[in-house]
Amino acid sequence: MVKNMSTGGGTVPVLVLREGTGRTTGREVQKNNIMAAKIVAEAVKSTLGPCGMDKMLVNSMGDVAITNDGATIMKELDVQHPAAKMLVEVAKAQDNEVGDGTTTAVILAGELLSKAEGLLDKNVHPTVIIEGYKKASEKAQEILDKIAIPISIDDDKTLRDVAITSLSSKGVSVAEDHFAKIIVEAVKQVSEKVDGKYKADIDLIKVVKKHGKSLDETELVKGMVIDKEVASSQMPKFIDGAKIALLNAKMEIEKTEFDAKINIESPDQMQLFLDEEERMLKDMVNSVTKSGANVIFCEKGIDDMALHFLGKAGVLAVKSVSSSDIEKLSRATGGSIVASIKDLTADALGKAKKVEEVKIGDDKLIYVRDCKNPKAVTIVIRGASNNVIDEAERSLHDGLSVVRNSIEDGKIVAGGGAPEAELAKNLRAYAVKVGGREQLAVEAFAEAVEAIPLTLAENAGLDPIDIMVALRAEHEKPDGKYFGIEVSTGKIKNMYDLLVIEPLRVKQQVIKSATEAANMILKIDDLISVKGGGKMPPMPPGGMGGGMGGMGGMGGMPY
Repeated sequence: MVKNMSTGGGTVPVLVLREGTGRTTGREVQKNNIMAAKIVAEAVKSTLGPCGMDKMLVNSMGDVAITNDGATIMKELDVQHPAAKMLVEVAKAQDNEVGDGTTTAVILAGELLSKAEGLLDKNVHPTVIIEGYKKASEKAQEILDKIAIPISIDDDKTLRDVAITSLSSKGVSVAEDHFAKIIVEAVKQVSEKVDGKYKADIDLIKVVKKHGKSLDETELVKGMVIDKEVASSQMPKFIDGAKIALLNAKMEIEKTEFDAKINIESPDQMQLFLDEEERMLKDMVNSVTKSGANVIFCEKGIDDMALHFLGKAGVLAVKSVSSSDIEKLSRATGGSIVASIKDLTADALGKAKKVEEVKIGDDKLIYVRDCKNPKAVTIVIRGASNNVIDEAERSLHDGLSVVRNSIEDGKIVAGGGAPEAELAKNLRAYAVKVGGREQLAVEAFAEAVEAIPLTLAENAGLDPIDIMVALRAEHEKPDGKYFGIEVSTGKIKNMYDLLVIEPLRVKQQVIKSATEAANMILKIDDLISVKGGGKMPPMPPGGMGGGMGGMGGMGGMPY
């Protein structure tokens, strides 16, 4: 970027930024950023709700993904515009934090920016809008807390309804009851009470995908499924009343670390070496069998000779198991992970009703079934094709997340656009109290929030204006706070009675993520893009001898 500066002897160009640097400032950059964010929000708008459509995403390798999961769509989109990338980050944050509501968060962020654009056109300063949005966001959190309904971990029916609400807008809606039952059972199984509150780590729920059969035959295994096969064909494929040893040690003869030379002068000496190796391996196997173990999961390798002795002793062994699977096995079976075979005792063993090798299609899997009180479980997803299974896994992640959120917070809200309509009503009343120019921003926030029920209605093929009028009318009534849109009939009904419910945490995070992203984009008034990625610009004519002008070519030094 060159500025001409007048001096007594004429004008001298002053080089401030590297040549070829693009710069957009003021209203133009705001318009630009808002437009980019709106386009990204528009891309996912049609996927919202039970009547939302799916997107087919084809990447550069030709791999196809069919999904309506906001986070997945955002991840797959190769977004170039920097402001649009921020919305992709919003989706990621929402997915990592609460696991659901990604589409809602992106739509709301786009809508907040769209409303802000109208205010900017009326010469409302961005700082005023940002401040108004902040106040509206804080108030929204309070309102949501007020309209939340308590829920207990023992209320299986309500927890299942929370899962079904999440799954109903996904590709697995054909088997949503079956999935909801599995989800609630799995999350409750890994929940633990800490300081009077429940904590559920859904990373302890392993998901294994195998295609074949149908979604209805997806099963929850109260234990672990390891994607390995039995280490040797001589071993049993089924063990009843399993006592499981978890080893983080090699069942092999350690090679010496230093260089050693051994002179063997006769075949007898060679035989002695081999016999000694065999004896050491036999001792290892004896240590295992003495502890009472009849199943071994080993993180490292197992020598062929050791496998032979283990097979003879009727022990089922699996080698090269990943460390994360060994940890989950420990939590599922109650066994301790042992770093040395010498330390293996009966107390360190885990227990399961049965361990078996199961053949699914061309693959063999090890099932560790019916552990006593497993703190790690496995869900085996079955489905007709890989696309179906991948979408089922994404839906399962959302379902597990919403049930976890409900159990941990103990609070839920109605769905179907009901909380958003209630927020809009209360925020309009709050805007009057705020007063001044910020009142306009709070009102804009209220309108933006209403975009969620509006989009639900549009995606269901209903008339959005009629729906919004009816929805507002219901929420003006004293007992109307749970009223939302029943998309199948187009009527405004009590969503809590219809069992359309969502976790409070999802809604709160949607407001937080969307507001923060919108405010960050609104704060930008200058976009400077450096071209050329740090390469040296071309030398000026005349090479180095161009005096000060030549120096400018040395990398755009600021003078």
